[in-house]
Amino acid sequence: MNMDQLVRDALHEQAADTVTTPPGFAGRVLAVRRRRRTRTIAGAAVATVLAVAVGVAVPMLSGGKDEPRLASEINRSDIIAHPDQSPPRDLVAAGNTALAAYFTARTVKETEDRGVYRRIYHLLDQETGKYVKTTKWSVLDVAPGMRTAAVLEQKLPTERIGLLDLLTGEVERWIPVDRGVAGVRFSPDGSKLVATTYDENPDLQTRTDYDSDGDGKKNDWMTRFGETSRTGFYILDVDSGKGSWSKAVGDADTLNVRQDFAFSHDGTLVYSGLMMEPHMQYYNFEGNKVPKPAKEKYLHWSVEAGLSPDGRLAAGDFAGGIKTTASEINDPDTGKRLYKIPGQQLLAWVDNKRLIAFDIAPGTNEFHNRLVLVTIGSDKTVPLSGFRKGNDGAAGRWEPVFAER
Repeated sequence: MNMDQLVRDALHEQAADTVTTPPGFAGRVLAVRRRRRTRTIAGAAVATVLAVAVGVAVPMLSGGKDEPRLASEINRSDIIAHPDQSPPRDLVAAGNTALAAYFTARTVKETEDRGVYRRIYHLLDQETGKYVKTTKWSVLDVAPGMRTAAVLEQKLPTERIGLLDLLTGEVERWIPVDRGVAGVRFSPDGSKLVATTYDENPDLQTRTDYDSDGDGKKNDWMTRFGETSRTGFYILDVDSGKGSWSKAVGDADTLNVRQDFAFSHDGTLVYSGLMMEPHMQYYNFEGNKVPKPAKEKYLHWSVEAGLSPDGRLAAGDFAGGIKTTASEINDPDTGKRLYKIPGQQLLAWVDNKRLIAFDIAPGTNEFHNRLVLVTIGSDKTVPLSGFRKGNDGAAGRWEPVFAER
């Protein structure tokens, strides 16, 4: 394996990073999404406006009742950027896509030879529009509309999933499960959760006689290879908390230690990444393996952006060698390149022509990059954040979590 492939794989690894419920809970989760659908997209005249998020929650009249407005809704500027902030302190967004949270990570030592990879999240506070540090959660995902986050407590695997109100900062309710969960993701419409189950914490690390961070010292912490404790997945209805579990074990030859499930583009299937061809295995909600959907045949799980909103374009890997600051946009039907655009890692679609990406600072390396807005057909980028530095959390390395606002 050559150096390009080693670094490519390392970048891919970074990317791979029931109770009675109140009536109408899912409706509240999706209320912001429904309101958003009635709006028109901001015109091109504001496409280059850089705005600072307003951080005041005010009541909004809706159906005769006062409903609080979210920070991500109050500022509807097409681009909300903070190129002087790394990590970001204030809301970052482009179009209907926003940075809902970010995390840094470190290894917490448990014994001399055993540790746990621990994420430290900074989650958008919808009252202030600022990212607030929390150490309560090991894993989280944010629903469309950015009012609710699904959260898991620190000790993994856990037997309950929290639904966190991002305006109040309180867990509105818990969904208990019978098997230990260590990963959770919302469906594209926010109505369902896929929760990945494990027999053992997939974030465990061990000491190894290897210099993994390039500081010249061996005996670093590393994720365990050649084993997996994954057992399957739940499909859960957000409103009722009810659902079913399916067995989906896989083996260490095809899975990373942590290989969580996520929903397909249309939300009708779930998939898991694989370390070799065909790179992704799809399942129906009953736990049966099914072929890749036609439009997702050429996707790779490590390229986070996936399909464009209309499904006509597919985000691809970076184009050329590891120092190339460009990526591919492909035809989802053939896998062939249609466009070459700026950006080392394509992270999220903003609309059918624009994406959020990590881009490398000119003359530096893949560890000195920042969030940018890229547009198909243009070589120009719009900075959204400051540059990340180093290759670990202590040196300013942070990983984004995006959601529809």
